[in-house]
Amino acid sequence: MLLHAPRALYIHIPFCTNKCHYCDFTSYILKGQPVDEYLEALEREMIATVEAMPPEEIRTVFVGGGTPTVLTPPQMERFLAMVKRHFPLSADVEFSMEANPGTVEPDKLAAMREGGVNRISFGVQSFDNALLERIGRIHNVDDVYRSIEQARHAGFFNLSIDLMFGLPGQSVETLADSVTRALALELTHYSLYGLKVEENTLFHKLYERNELPLPPEEDELAMYMHLIDRLTGAGYGHYEISNFAKPGFESRHNITYWRNEPYYGLGAGAHGYARGLRHVNVKGVQPYIDATESRLPRLSTETVEEREAMEDFMMVGLRMLRGVSNADFMAQFEGRRIEDAFGETIGRLVTDGLLDRVADGEGGGYKLSAKGVPLGNEVFGAFLGE
Repeated sequence: MLLHAPRALYIHIPFCTNKCHYCDFTSYILKGQPVDEYLEALEREMIATVEAMPPEEIRTVFVGGGTPTVLTPPQMERFLAMVKRHFPLSADVEFSMEANPGTVEPDKLAAMREGGVNRISFGVQSFDNALLERIGRIHNVDDVYRSIEQARHAGFFNLSIDLMFGLPGQSVETLADSVTRALALELTHYSLYGLKVEENTLFHKLYERNELPLPPEEDELAMYMHLIDRLTGAGYGHYEISNFAKPGFESRHNITYWRNEPYYGLGAGAHGYARGLRHVNVKGVQPYIDATESRLPRLSTETVEEREAMEDFMMVGLRMLRGVSNADFMAQFEGRRIEDAFGETIGRLVTDGLLDRVADGEGGGYKLSAKGVPLGNEVFGAFLGE
């Protein structure tokens, strides 16, 4: 396993203007929350983190949530200054921040730009106003266009949007219209996610009562294949199961996860992974604040055994369309080859036509086949607890 300090940094801002019907992330309605006290706690965690594991040069930063852009401009300035103060950022750092359309007025965008953010990921989800309302989003399509325009005017050109498919009442036709509108924006990156009904969400309650009109599985598959055809046809590289980018604009931070490399994770409910340990932070705003007063705010820390790390390497690595290589596997696991650990599983998946062998590079590797891409979860699951 890789033992160097993380070169990627994730920070969680757990505040939202509202809770979407499908969301099970650690997020809380902004009104009445002690935001300034939370930022103070974040700085305490930053100080304790760099003391416990001094950072090397940080190559990617991702600020997620929640909706980080609910911070006021002064709070944003303060937060971004903290990041720079405690973590050495590389000259070409990819510094991403999630945003909700309608929460990025010009003065806030200026604070983000001045503070080092150079990539924004907007949670658009759909260009259908009725569908946006149905899933609990508070923005509308006009907010999307205005926010993208404002971001570009502020000097941001590396912009991404999320779209969702398989939503209640969504059809292949309504998805196709959203894709047309999304492509017309000519952004550098698109993330396209199928709905997963998670516990502790409104959608799960409706699903349990048989009151969630989800599209049939064949329509959901048709939506996914439509997305692939449209995005690749427009010149975007399908570099990961759910992600498409213009050349050179792939999410470097997310590639850290998919390559099973270490990363710092700070903030309430955040996950981190380094030196064979995976941690989850305390959830809840006040419990997190209180925990940072005396210690690193860990909810749990577990040792990732080598076998589990190998399984993780395969499951996340095969999400990338370029696949996994023996060179990378041997670098992480002391010269062992993929075939040494997973020979039987690999052989079966290749025979079934779900994986292709890749000859390029030292020792070759494996990637999802055209047949395997829409069956990715079946392939990933084959490596779990083999």
